[in-house]
Amino acid sequence: MTAITIDSISCYPIALPFTEPLRTSFGEEPFKVCVLVEVRTTNGVVGWGEASVEIRPGYGPETVGTALHVLENFLLPELLGVTIADPTQVPELLRGTRGHHHAKAGLEAAVWDAAARANEMRLADYFAAFLPQGHRSRGCAVVGVSIGIQPTIEATLAIVRKRVQQGYKRIKLKIKPGWDAQIAAAVRAEFPHTQLMLDANSAYTLADAGRLQQLDAYDLLMIEQPLGYDDIFEHSRLQPQLKTPICLDESIKSAGDLLLALHVGACRILNLKPARVGGLTESLAIYHLCVEQGVPLWIGGMLETGVGRAANVAFASLPGVTLPSDISATDRYFDPDITEPPFFLNEDSTLRVPEGLGIGVEVIPERLARARALWEEYYPYKR
Repeated sequence: MTAITIDSISCYPIALPFTEPLRTSFGEEPFKVCVLVEVRTTNGVVGWGEASVEIRPGYGPETVGTALHVLENFLLPELLGVTIADPTQVPELLRGTRGHHHAKAGLEAAVWDAAARANEMRLADYFAAFLPQGHRSRGCAVVGVSIGIQPTIEATLAIVRKRVQQGYKRIKLKIKPGWDAQIAAAVRAEFPHTQLMLDANSAYTLADAGRLQQLDAYDLLMIEQPLGYDDIFEHSRLQPQLKTPICLDESIKSAGDLLLALHVGACRILNLKPARVGGLTESLAIYHLCVEQGVPLWIGGMLETGVGRAANVAFASLPGVTLPSDISATDRYFDPDITEPPFFLNEDSTLRVPEGLGIGVEVIPERLARARALWEEYYPYKR
């Protein structure tokens, strides 16, 4: 493998308009905000990564402001001028800074992209060098779509009809107390054979076990993260009370967390978000663990731009990812995206891995400039 030497790193906070705001139990935002990270090597190779943080600490404790601060003052200096034989070295280089997984993931992803390009490989194929024999990319990722909380049941059904007609074969519905069994019942009645799952975003407590048991009636693929965002123990108390598998998301921030969750019976399925666990290196460790233990695995999304979406599609194309992933076609969220080419949904509910080197998409400078200007206009953070 060809090593790379980091010459420069740039960080760009952006705001990219959604085609339709996604409403969850956290609230609603009109823009996708994040920090894009650009790595340049001494040989002129450019790699891109996405620190998929939010405007406020909702999903996790990080924000655009914290990511910029930590990246520019602590993480970037650890990589500048460093020669990297392969990207799995990056977490060790950054270990002096604790936490800040999303910021680290964005920086590490840019290094992975640059390294794959330097080796004239797609990122999806580059992963094979770090996986057991037989774990090569399938060339596409099986995907589903996430639908936010709507004003009415009929409005939800209208969107589900639209997504099913578009070809999505797995539907995820956001829920919260008072918006759960009734919406599951309505969707299941109209779509009895569609794969259906619910995402609670930690909106319930263990005292809601009886309410959550009602959801067993709707033949769900899973219920995602019903309890506390940092909880494993109470999920282990809830899972035996449900027939429906619990899928953990926010609670799992490392391979060690997953080992603990499996040991105590807190979940049966994992939603892996590379941003949440600190990057692609830790994601590969978790992938190994899921394959060894036969844990159903899928790749979750943070409403990424094309930069993060491309990396997620590459990872989701690996054969150990056994369930439809939360990676929708580009036009589901952005028109236009910040990158080209866009991702299109195939008739078999898949997204193709791009043919280009690295993540396979290119950032369009004019769109990046516009997204940076929108950030400055709507979110004037002090740095």
